[in-house]
Amino acid sequence: MIHSEPLPGDIGLTQISGRVGRLIRIGQWLNGNGFADYQHAFLVLPDNQLLEAEPGGARVRPLSTYEGADVLYVCPSGLSEQQRADICSASGAYVGVPYSFLDYVAIAAHRIHLPVPGLRRYVSATGHMICSQLVDQCYKDAGVHLFDDGRWSGYVTPLALHRLLAD
Repeated sequence: MIHSEPLPGDIGLTQISGRVGRLIRIGQWLNGNGFADYQHAFLVLPDNQLLEAEPGGARVRPLSTYEGADVLYVCPSGLSEQQRADICSASGAYVGVPYSFLDYVAIAAHRIHLPVPGLRRYVSATGHMICSQLVDQCYKDAGVHLFDDGRWSGYVTPLALHRLLAD
């Protein structure tokens, strides 16, 4: 479901410009998501705040950070107020979680079925998360499973969220 005005528990999808955005596009293409305009995901929190994973670690910022940017706000249809509250509550456990571009490499290796023993365990053990992993994990911690294909949160990209919730 697409929202024009963000609500707590919504997922914001947006673009990242420059070299970092191009690298993420390539990573998503390697994952089989193709090239698209969404390279970043964040979670909308109450009081016009958001949680996002960044290279310096996940942090809470004002929602106005993306004022004027092309942001698509999505969420699963039928999400209850209690589920929204639980998702936002779960997000507090992830403030400060480190970010890792290497997770895109791990996701690509998984996608092309490259036999890398212990890959999932390695990604989990690092404690790092990319933006879309962070959002998916907050939902999962609140008991809302976005993907019904059994995928692990470590294998979620911003474009996978877009395809699931906006297409």
